[in-house]
Amino acid sequence: MKKWLLMLMVMVGLMVMLAACTTTGGTDSDNGTDDEETTDEGTSDGGGSGDHILRLNNENEPTSLDSTKAFDNVSYYILNNLMEGLTRLGDTHEPEEATAESWEVSDDGLTYTFTIRENANWSNGEPVIARDFEYAWKRLANPETAADAAFLTDLIEGASEYNSGEGSADDMAVTALDEKTLEVTLNSPQAYFLSIISNPAFFPVHFETVEEDDNWAAEADTFVGNGPFALTSWNHNSNLTMDKNEEYWDVDSVQLDGVVWEMVSDRNTEYQLFQTGELHTSSIPTELAEQLIADGEVEFEDQSGTYFYRFNVEMEPFQNEKIRKAFSMAVDQQEIVDYVTKRNENAAHGFVANGFPEPSGEDFRDVGGDLLSFDPEEAQSLLEEGMEEEGYSELPEITLSYNTSDEHKLIAEVLQDMFKTHLDVDVTLANTEWNVFLEAQQNLEMQFSRSSFIADFADPINYLESFITGSSMNRTGWSNEEYDDLIAAAKTEADEETRFELMHQAEEILMEEAPIFPIYFYNQPLLQADEVSGIVRHPVGYIELKWASIQ
Repeated sequence: MKKWLLMLMVMVGLMVMLAACTTTGGTDSDNGTDDEETTDEGTSDGGGSGDHILRLNNENEPTSLDSTKAFDNVSYYILNNLMEGLTRLGDTHEPEEATAESWEVSDDGLTYTFTIRENANWSNGEPVIARDFEYAWKRLANPETAADAAFLTDLIEGASEYNSGEGSADDMAVTALDEKTLEVTLNSPQAYFLSIISNPAFFPVHFETVEEDDNWAAEADTFVGNGPFALTSWNHNSNLTMDKNEEYWDVDSVQLDGVVWEMVSDRNTEYQLFQTGELHTSSIPTELAEQLIADGEVEFEDQSGTYFYRFNVEMEPFQNEKIRKAFSMAVDQQEIVDYVTKRNENAAHGFVANGFPEPSGEDFRDVGGDLLSFDPEEAQSLLEEGMEEEGYSELPEITLSYNTSDEHKLIAEVLQDMFKTHLDVDVTLANTEWNVFLEAQQNLEMQFSRSSFIADFADPINYLESFITGSSMNRTGWSNEEYDDLIAAAKTEADEETRFELMHQAEEILMEEAPIFPIYFYNQPLLQADEVSGIVRHPVGYIELKWASIQ
C-alpha cells in the first residue's frame, strides 16, 4: 500500500472519532475547544437583527471590501451582496438588469448606452449616478491603483493603454453622458460583455466617499454600498454582519433580515457549527466527504475553476522547462480526486475547465482534450535531461508552499510522496496564512506553490489571459511572446470559431511550457439546512443572497 494512502486512512479514522465526539459535546461550552470558543464569541458579537438571519462561513477575512481592489472569493462572496453593478447574474447565471434598468447597443456591437434606475440609491440615501461608474471603472484601470483585476477592462477602448501608462483616463471610452446615462465603447464586439460587468470589479463606488477617504472600505461605519444588504458591523478576523438595505431599489425582493458571516478557516470546526445549527451551510471536511456523499447529505452545484500549482520560473531549478514538465507528469491527478478530495471532482488534464460551449456546441475542454498526462517513466527521463542541461548533479532544495488549510496540507503531502516515489526527489513543505501567502506569491518569493482559479466570467479567455506577460494573475515569471499574441488576437476577434481556435492554441503553449500544472476542476459540494432556500451559487465563483430565505 502506498505510504500516503496508508497515512490518509489513519487520518480518516482519527477524524471520524473526533467528529463523533464533537457532535455529542459541541453544545457544551465547558467541553469546547479553543476554536469553538473563539467562534462562539464571534457569533455573539456579530449580532444581526430580525427573525430571518442567515449564518454563513466566509472562511477568512476579506482581502478588501473596496470593489476596485478586491479580487478573490473571500472578498467577492460578501461584496456581491453589499454592492451591485449595471447587471447582475440571475438564477440561470445569465446577466440581467440591475442598477441599469435598460441598455441599447449600436449596430456594430461596439457601443453600449446604459440607463441607470431613478430609484437606485447608495446605502447613505444618495442616488447612484453614472459618474460613480465612470469614476470606478477608470479607477480600476488607473495604473496608480495597481488593481489585480485591471486586465478585465481591456475590452474597453483605451483601457489597456491607460493601464499601461501609454494613454490617459480621457482615452478610456467610459463616459457619463448625464446623471443617469453611461456610454461605453468596446474594442470589438464581445458577447460576454454584459456578463463581465456583473463582476464585482465593475461595481460603482460612491465618488465623494472615496475621494475623502481612501480607506473607506476598511470599516463598517465608513462603508457605502448600493446592493441588497448594508454593512452594519465588522469584527476583523472574526465575523461580519450585514442587514437588509432599505435604500436598495429592489428591497421588496430581499427576504432575509440580514446575514452573519463567520471567518472559520478549519473545515472540521465549520462542520461542527453546522451540526449544532450555528451555521446554515457548510463545506465538507475532506475526511468525511465520502461518507456524507454516500449518505445523500451533500448538494452539488456547478463551479468553474481549477485547483493547480505554480512554478516560479525565475528560481532554480524551475527555470528549466523539462524539469517543470517532469514534476507535472509525476502527479497522478486521478488518484488525488479518488482518494484525497473525494468530492466527485474531475481530474484536470488542461487548465480551462469544462462548461464553455464552442460555436459548434461542443465543450471547449472536450475539443482541447487532455494536454497533460500522468507518466512517471517520461517524467523521470525529462528530469534527467533537464538536470543535464543545467549541469546539476543533484537538484537544488525544493520547497512547496501552500496556504494554511488541512486539505491543502494533505494534497501537498501526497504530492511530496509522489515526487519521492516517481522522481526520487525530496520536497520540503511550508505553510503560510492566506494574506501573507498571497502577497509572497504575487511578489514571486515562492519557488513552487499551490493556487486556484475561479472564473470571473463565463468565457475561456478569462482563464487564459491570466498568464500573459506582466499579468497580476501570472505569478510565475513565465513569459511567451507567441502566447501573448494569441491572447491579444482572441480578445479582439469577433468571429467566434476563429476566437476559440486562438484560445486552444494558447492553452497548448501554456501546458507544453508548464509554468503551472492542474490537479482538478472545482465543483461546489455543500451541506445546507433544510429551512434555507433561494441561495444562488454562480459557477463563476460568487453567490447571490438577494433571493435567499429562511422558513
